[in-house]
Amino acid sequence: MTTIEMHEEIRDAVAKLCEGFPGEYWRQKDEQRAYPSEFVTALTEQGYLSALIPEEYGGIGLPLSAGAAILEEIHRAGCNAGACHAQMYTMGTLLRHGNEEQKKRYLPGIADGSLRLQAFGVTEPTSGTNTTALKTFAKKVGDKYIVNGQKIWTSRAEHSDLMILLARTTPVSEVKKKTDGLSVFILDMKQAKDHGLTISPIRTMMNHSSCEVFFDDVEVPAENLIGEEGKGFRYIMSGMNAERILIASECIGDAKWLIAKASSYASEREVFGRPIGQNQGVSFPIAQSYARMRAAELMVREAIRRYEAGENPGAEANMAKMLAAEASWEAAEAAVQTFGGFGFAEEYDVERKFRETRLYQVAPISTNLILSFLAEHVLGMPRSY
Repeated sequence: MTTIEMHEEIRDAVAKLCEGFPGEYWRQKDEQRAYPSEFVTALTEQGYLSALIPEEYGGIGLPLSAGAAILEEIHRAGCNAGACHAQMYTMGTLLRHGNEEQKKRYLPGIADGSLRLQAFGVTEPTSGTNTTALKTFAKKVGDKYIVNGQKIWTSRAEHSDLMILLARTTPVSEVKKKTDGLSVFILDMKQAKDHGLTISPIRTMMNHSSCEVFFDDVEVPAENLIGEEGKGFRYIMSGMNAERILIASECIGDAKWLIAKASSYASEREVFGRPIGQNQGVSFPIAQSYARMRAAELMVREAIRRYEAGENPGAEANMAKMLAAEASWEAAEAAVQTFGGFGFAEEYDVERKFRETRLYQVAPISTNLILSFLAEHVLGMPRSY
């Protein structure tokens, strides 16, 4: 039995918690473009968002496979962990590279919910996924850094107390490698909002609390620098495998929900005097999406196995994310086609999940970048960018 097949007690408990947040709840939040505070609070109170934080800092100290199980079950229940999933992987930067004082100052509050670490300030309008080209600059002045610049797609910024911020501290013209000269900070957003930090929400096709963030002479204490100055790029990259795996687990959960929804409807809905699922034109796409989901699930499990064994799961984590995202999108397509016109009606929740699953073809890393990674680093072909 692989690690991810375990945690059955956690899975059952998460499923039970999600029963209190049915489709009506998510439809209302969607309509109001509102943050699901009640859902996030329930997860926090049950300790699920602190699952990966070590016990010495107030968390539960569970392995990555437990976090994957939690997120999968949330999505399998038709809910959406996008409102809070970042807390599981953004805190990893602090945990792996922060000093002991920083860990003791922030991790217990993150674990008990008194501090929300949901914002991840990396992407910028002009650089996109070309992280080394970011322009937000943090200038050292005495015992603080002065930050100026702009971030985009900083989801949950309005609902976060802290941000993991990546900024350039050495001009790109002064470094040997473009990956050098980038530094990571933990930003107190509550304080910064009154001193140069501006947050502007972005309306998108799914309710993901996406924002644009502007920094105008925002002061960050030097003690909030994580690790060494100039080494931030590698600190951020070190957490990407966990991020890919956790997002892939959500996609598997979405696919399972959509397949179950489509299978049930196809078995019950009658047209021309018989269930529509009796027609291969209806049943085959659902069965195909199930096969694709199971194959992607195996890659997720392999990525987790390698991660927890202390190996480098870079290729597996990226393939897991790509394959799981494709599987969930295929399941969404099959579900909409099965429901026909009703697939576009809000009351069935299929159209909501259809929109939500489309995101993962693009974020947190696009399929094209994953293919570029595999072509270069696994297959040995020339670098494409």
